[in-house]
Amino acid sequence: MPPETLLLLAAGILVIAVLYSSVGHAGASGYIAVMSLLSLAPDFIKPMALALNVLVAAIATWQFHRAGHFSWRLFWPFAVLAVPFAFLGGYVNLPTRAFKVMIGLVLLFSAVRFVFDAQRSKQISEPPRLPAIGAGAGIGLLSGLTGTGGGIFLTPLLLFMGWAEAKPAAAVSALFILVNSIAGLAGYLSNTHTLPPLIVPLFVVAALGGGIGSYLGSRRFESAVIKRFLAVVLLIAGTKLIFT
Repeated sequence: MPPETLLLLAAGILVIAVLYSSVGHAGASGYIAVMSLLSLAPDFIKPMALALNVLVAAIATWQFHRAGHFSWRLFWPFAVLAVPFAFLGGYVNLPTRAFKVMIGLVLLFSAVRFVFDAQRSKQISEPPRLPAIGAGAGIGLLSGLTGTGGGIFLTPLLLFMGWAEAKPAAAVSALFILVNSIAGLAGYLSNTHTLPPLIVPLFVVAALGGGIGSYLGSRRFESAVIKRFLAVVLLIAGTKLIFT
């Protein structure tokens, strides 16, 4: 890889890691977009995005948990069926172009809502158990079909339904993304047994960005700021789904 390409890739990963981790996400859609713009090979993009996702999601999970925002009671109903359904979504090969466009439009609409509703807050109530388990299964399936960790679907759901405030939603989404990304990376490695070159320097950059972003999101940013950052994340993810 030419040095200038590596520098652009590292800079892109740093920015994406800071932005996404501030809202409890790991950045897979952003990493894929950056690597695609740099015309990198698909057999480099997929494992690198998965590996970076695991790293940044782990850092975000630790930071938000350390700051006291994580709730196991909120997390487990959504996660219990997410991993097997994420595996199923990744295994099934469907003509999903129209499906991805539809999901992308939903994410763009959610982004607009967060821009205008950033200051508003809803009365928080615990999600009903069975609907939460069903939603987790559906989000897991969507994450497998779209190649994401699922946080871009889970966080808006938690906020729009009034099931969590911004920071607890980010904390739950971080661990949700981590377990789904580990499952995806494990599936990839079981087939290829290799990771792409340059993973160590890019890990360092992603760890730096993930540490900065998740610290700011968990301890410094107000809920309204997190919602605006989430709007940017959803905008990137929705645009990627529509145009790739």
